[in-house]
Amino acid sequence: MTVNLDDIKDILSRVEKPARYTGGEYGEVISPPSPFYFCMAFPDLYEVGMSNLGIKIVAESFRRRGYAADYCFAPYTDFGDAIKKAGVPLYSLALKKPLAEFDMIGFSVQFELCYTNILYMLDLAGIPLRRKDRASKNYPLIAIGGPCAVNPEPLADFVDLVFIGDGESVDADVAALYLECGGATEQFFRRAAAMEGVYVPALMEVKYDKEGHICAFEGDFKPRRAIIGDLDGAIFPATQPVPNCESVFDRSIIEVMRGCYRGCRFCQAGFIYRPVRRRNVDTLTRQACSLIASTGYDEVSLNSLSTGDYPRLRELIKSLKASLPAGVTLALPSLRVDSFDADFAQDARKISLTFAPEAGSQRLRDVINKDITEDEILSAAESAFDIGYSAVKLYFMLGLPTETDDDLHAIRRIVDLIKSAYGRKARAKSLRVSVSVSTFIPKPFTPFQWEAQCSEEEVEAKQKVLRDCLYIKGVTLSWSDYFTSRLEGVFARGDRRLGKVLERAYELGCRFDGWTKDLNKQAWAQAFEDCGVDPAIYTRERGMDELLPWDFIDIGMDKKFFARERERAYGGVVTGSCKKGCAGCGLQKICPAARGDR
Repeated sequence: MTVNLDDIKDILSRVEKPARYTGGEYGEVISPPSPFYFCMAFPDLYEVGMSNLGIKIVAESFRRRGYAADYCFAPYTDFGDAIKKAGVPLYSLALKKPLAEFDMIGFSVQFELCYTNILYMLDLAGIPLRRKDRASKNYPLIAIGGPCAVNPEPLADFVDLVFIGDGESVDADVAALYLECGGATEQFFRRAAAMEGVYVPALMEVKYDKEGHICAFEGDFKPRRAIIGDLDGAIFPATQPVPNCESVFDRSIIEVMRGCYRGCRFCQAGFIYRPVRRRNVDTLTRQACSLIASTGYDEVSLNSLSTGDYPRLRELIKSLKASLPAGVTLALPSLRVDSFDADFAQDARKISLTFAPEAGSQRLRDVINKDITEDEILSAAESAFDIGYSAVKLYFMLGLPTETDDDLHAIRRIVDLIKSAYGRKARAKSLRVSVSVSTFIPKPFTPFQWEAQCSEEEVEAKQKVLRDCLYIKGVTLSWSDYFTSRLEGVFARGDRRLGKVLERAYELGCRFDGWTKDLNKQAWAQAFEDCGVDPAIYTRERGMDELLPWDFIDIGMDKKFFARERERAYGGVVTGSCKKGCAGCGLQKICPAARGDR
């Protein structure tokens, strides 16, 4: 069965951005008939998902194996409500195939506040939400992957499979196993659970003690993160579809390297994507040229967690400039303050430069292992001003461990120093400084995974300190919504008991929780109350000996390392970058930095 767009043209004529739902993108790939059909689902809007490189890599991995792969994004509520009322199932973009007719639906879960959208998409597809309600029936395998998969437990009752780590090959390996086993048999699930990078929630039982704390994990399999060792040989799509409407990042994207040397103690990505793996200059140049030729974009983004740490960056930029058509610009969105080089940003569109000191004082930067100094911040800003930048965005966190009001006042000092640096020379424009402050959220597999998350009263008091000290001409201050941050924190460190809360919230109308205008705070509060679950049990400080909901997952790093880093944080001791020496995280056997390849 396929969905005929002519049958829903009345709906398309009434909704915002109908191009989200029509397919037909320039560069779209329509898979031929196949023994296995995979839908790459992204539980957020089309223009957000089409900016994601990871989903394109995963889809390509299926196609390389001879399987069909298509995309589906969360339709906004106007379209979703309309097709549900009309009895039209949610369908994939290129094939117009109802999601319920695929063999596997894989959700890329980048953000905890997308969880209700997974239920929303399953509901629109006519697929039962809970795994037990799909058992022994002809429904697709429901899988998740992405950064949130390192603690999949809040979604454990809804999914069949969890892909943990690099998904370039293991996802398609599971498809081959599915065909070999004749479908979703018991043999299939047990063999899949033995594969590196695969977790089968149905084969794991979680035990709780009288206080409601986890006391045991019972299962035959311990999931291990999949790690791709050679990025040059890894799958990468030579072409990518061009969105029908402007996407969040409307440009070609290449991945310079994966992982990060830095070890910032709050940063989950910096740990779960270790070890650092790099692509060669020739590989990156070939990929960039292919994408520009096939898409017509005039900008290439050099993506990684810290692009400035790529050791051959100057050589790469020179190669790209020599090889790409005239007029194509380069975007380096992840330059750290201490790796900023004016030459790197010289040809970029000089709209605004973003720096992330994360903390105002050197003391607190040492606590979080953000190994940069005030002088490096000023030096980077001055270099940027000298090549024409007149707007600076500064990102900080609020509520970090050991934070005091003095640390918050130190943010004002950084702003004053930047303004002074700009004013030392005659400039054509006035300086604009944007200060953005987000509430710190403890995340799994970081040294701060045990920390308490600040209460609303504490956050409001800290925000007042910042409002008072940053009331300056030319400076704007913004901060994250506390309720949103708290909800993210609850699900980031949550367990299976949150599944009933999630389902109840969806029943009460919660969707697109990451979008301020759609977040239904009252419905979420009611969902927790209806289910008898206190969110505070998830935002509290955890005991160092306590079993954490994600402790059964092996990401290749030693829990003792995280505990040691937490102790160093409270002592204000900087561990620094892996490039300065191995810190003994547990990945030494495969980490290039530990072998001296830095």
